[in-house]
Amino acid sequence: MAVTSIEQLAESVQPGQRLAGLDLGTKTIGVAVSDGALSLAHPRTVIRRKKFGADAAQLIETFARENVAAIILGLPVNMDGSEGPRAQASRAFARNLGPLTPLPIVLWDERLSTVAAERSLIGLDVSRARRSAIIDAEAAAFILQGALDRLRILSSNGPK
Repeated sequence: MAVTSIEQLAESVQPGQRLAGLDLGTKTIGVAVSDGALSLAHPRTVIRRKKFGADAAQLIETFARENVAAIILGLPVNMDGSEGPRAQASRAFARNLGPLTPLPIVLWDERLSTVAAERSLIGLDVSRARRSAIIDAEAAAFILQGALDRLRILSSNGPK
Protein backbone atom coordinates (compact mmCIF):
# COMPACT_ATOMS: atom_id res chain seq x y z
CA MET A 1 0.00 0.00 0.00
CA ALA A 2 1.05 3.57 -0.42
CA VAL A 3 2.78 5.76 2.11
CA THR A 4 0.23 7.76 4.07
CA SER A 5 0.24 10.47 6.72
CA ILE A 6 -0.36 10.05 10.43
CA GLU A 7 -3.50 12.17 10.03
CA GLN A 8 -4.93 9.81 7.41
CA LEU A 9 -4.01 6.83 9.55
CA ALA A 10 -5.87 8.35 12.52
CA GLU A 11 -9.04 8.32 10.42
CA SER A 12 -8.74 4.66 9.42
CA VAL A 13 -7.31 2.75 12.39
CA GLN A 14 -9.92 0.70 14.26
CA PRO A 15 -10.13 -0.22 17.96
CA GLY A 16 -8.22 -3.40 18.77
CA GLN A 17 -5.83 -3.08 15.84
CA ARG A 18 -2.11 -2.86 16.42
CA LEU A 19 0.63 -0.82 14.79
CA ALA A 20 4.19 -1.90 14.08
CA GLY A 21 7.18 0.39 14.44
CA LEU A 22 10.34 -0.19 12.42
CA ASP A 23 13.85 1.16 12.98
CA LEU A 24 15.61 0.49 9.69
CA GLY A 25 19.37 0.14 9.87
CA THR A 26 21.94 -1.04 7.36
CA LYS A 27 22.51 -4.35 9.21
CA THR A 28 19.33 -4.78 11.26
CA ILE A 29 15.67 -3.84 11.47
CA GLY A 30 14.24 -3.19 14.92
CA VAL A 31 10.59 -4.14 15.32
CA ALA A 32 8.10 -2.96 17.93
CA VAL A 33 4.35 -3.56 18.17
CA SER A 34 1.67 -1.59 19.98
CA ASP A 35 -0.95 -2.96 22.28
CA GLY A 36 -4.53 -3.22 21.01
CA ALA A 37 -5.51 0.02 22.76
CA LEU A 38 -2.81 1.89 20.76
CA SER A 39 -1.37 3.19 24.03
CA LEU A 40 2.00 1.50 24.48
CA ALA A 41 4.77 0.37 22.17
CA HIS A 42 6.54 -2.89 23.01
CA PRO A 43 9.92 -3.88 21.54
CA ARG A 44 9.59 -7.24 19.80
CA THR A 45 12.60 -8.37 17.82
CA VAL A 46 15.64 -7.42 15.80
CA ILE A 47 15.87 -8.82 12.28
CA ARG A 48 19.35 -9.33 10.84
CA ARG A 49 19.14 -7.93 7.33
CA LYS A 50 19.90 -10.20 4.41
CA LYS A 51 18.25 -9.31 1.12
CA PHE A 52 15.18 -7.16 0.72
CA GLY A 53 12.93 -10.09 -0.26
CA ALA A 54 13.88 -12.13 2.81
CA ASP A 55 13.62 -9.10 5.10
CA ALA A 56 10.19 -8.19 3.70
CA ALA A 57 8.92 -11.76 4.05
CA GLN A 58 10.01 -11.92 7.68
CA LEU A 59 8.38 -8.54 8.40
CA ILE A 60 5.12 -9.48 6.67
CA GLU A 61 5.00 -12.72 8.67
CA THR A 62 5.52 -10.72 11.88
CA PHE A 63 2.79 -8.24 10.89
CA ALA A 64 0.32 -11.08 10.28
CA ARG A 65 1.19 -12.88 13.54
CA GLU A 66 0.83 -9.66 15.57
CA ASN A 67 -2.44 -8.51 13.87
CA VAL A 68 -0.79 -5.31 12.64
CA ALA A 69 -2.98 -2.80 10.78
CA ALA A 70 -0.32 -0.23 9.82
CA ILE A 71 3.43 0.30 9.79
CA ILE A 72 5.30 3.24 11.30
CA LEU A 73 8.70 3.40 9.60
CA GLY A 74 11.35 5.60 11.17
CA LEU A 75 12.64 8.31 8.84
CA PRO A 76 16.15 9.39 9.90
CA VAL A 77 15.94 13.13 9.32
CA ASN A 78 19.02 15.25 10.05
CA MET A 79 18.86 17.63 13.01
CA ASP A 80 18.42 20.59 10.61
CA GLY A 81 15.40 18.89 9.00
CA SER A 82 17.17 17.90 5.80
CA GLU A 83 17.23 14.35 4.48
CA GLY A 84 20.41 12.48 3.68
CA PRO A 85 21.21 9.04 2.26
CA ARG A 86 19.72 7.14 5.23
CA ALA A 87 16.38 8.93 4.82
CA GLN A 88 16.45 8.15 1.10
CA ALA A 89 17.11 4.49 1.94
CA SER A 90 14.08 4.47 4.28
CA ARG A 91 11.89 6.03 1.59
CA ALA A 92 13.11 3.42 -0.91
CA PHE A 93 12.38 0.64 1.60
CA ALA A 94 8.81 1.96 2.01
CA ARG A 95 8.37 2.17 -1.78
CA ASN A 96 9.55 -1.42 -2.19
CA LEU A 97 7.56 -2.80 0.77
CA GLY A 98 4.33 -1.03 -0.21
CA PRO A 99 3.37 -3.30 -3.13
CA LEU A 100 3.97 -6.41 -0.98
CA THR A 101 1.46 -5.58 1.76
CA PRO A 102 -1.97 -3.94 2.01
CA LEU A 103 -0.87 -2.21 5.22
CA PRO A 104 -0.48 1.57 5.12
CA ILE A 105 3.02 2.88 5.85
CA VAL A 106 3.64 6.11 7.75
CA LEU A 107 7.12 7.67 7.64
CA TRP A 108 7.87 9.05 11.11
CA ASP A 109 10.66 11.47 12.04
CA GLU A 110 12.97 9.40 14.22
CA ARG A 111 15.48 12.03 15.28
CA LEU A 112 17.31 10.90 18.42
CA SER A 113 15.27 7.69 18.86
CA THR A 114 18.36 5.52 19.16
CA VAL A 115 19.94 7.99 21.60
CA ALA A 116 16.76 7.97 23.73
CA ALA A 117 16.62 4.16 23.63
CA GLU A 118 20.28 3.91 24.65
CA ARG A 119 19.79 6.30 27.58
CA SER A 120 16.75 4.38 28.74
CA LEU A 121 18.61 1.07 28.69
CA ILE A 122 21.59 2.57 30.50
CA GLY A 123 19.18 3.94 33.11
CA LEU A 124 17.85 0.42 33.57
CA ASP A 125 21.44 -0.81 34.06
CA VAL A 126 21.31 -3.09 31.01
CA SER A 127 24.77 -4.43 30.14
CA ARG A 128 26.55 -3.12 27.07
CA ALA A 129 26.40 -6.54 25.37
CA ARG A 130 22.66 -6.85 25.99
CA ARG A 131 22.08 -3.23 24.85
CA SER A 132 23.76 -3.87 21.52
CA ALA A 133 21.51 -6.90 20.96
CA ILE A 134 18.23 -5.08 21.64
CA ILE A 135 18.88 -1.39 20.89
CA ASP A 136 17.18 -1.46 17.47
CA ALA A 137 13.95 -2.95 18.87
CA GLU A 138 14.02 -0.36 21.66
CA ALA A 139 14.54 2.43 19.09
CA ALA A 140 11.60 1.02 17.09
CA ALA A 141 9.51 1.25 20.27
CA PHE A 142 10.49 4.91 20.72
CA ILE A 143 9.52 5.61 17.10
CA LEU A 144 6.21 3.80 17.49
CA GLN A 145 5.44 5.46 20.84
CA GLY A 146 5.86 8.89 19.26
CA ALA A 147 3.34 7.98 16.58
CA LEU A 148 0.93 6.49 19.14
CA ASP A 149 1.10 9.69 21.20
CA ARG A 150 0.36 11.74 18.07
CA LEU A 151 -2.59 9.50 17.19
CA ARG A 152 -3.99 9.98 20.69
CA ILE A 153 -3.79 13.78 20.26
CA LEU A 154 -5.42 13.58 16.84
CA SER A 155 -8.25 11.39 18.11
CA SER A 156 -8.93 13.68 21.09
CA ASN A 157 -9.14 16.69 18.75
CA GLY A 158 -11.43 14.92 16.28
CA PRO A 159 -15.22 15.18 15.96
CA LYS A 160 -17.12 14.44 19.13
